[in-house]
Amino acid sequence: MDKNDRPSVMNEEQYEALKGKGMSKEKAARIANTSDAGKKGGASKPYEERSKKELYEQAKDLEIDGRSKMDKEELIKALREDR
Repeated sequence: MDKNDRPSVMNEEQYEALKGKGMSKEKAARIANTSDAGKKGGASKPYEERSKKELYEQAKDLEIDGRSKMDKEELIKALREDR
């Protein structure tokens, strides 16, 4: 793939893996460009242990539509479906 045909990507390996899973170029690039892209560690709390504000900010970063009207449970569902 010609790199000029897609957004700029910091983590090429993760970008290609996400594209291989069927994500759009934009979404794969957005995830692959996060500061911790491709890092593992499992240090994140489960969604249920996070505040609604934390969930909202993550939904905002992922550009999930309708997030401003969602309650905590709806944000969790949307975040799980987005991955």
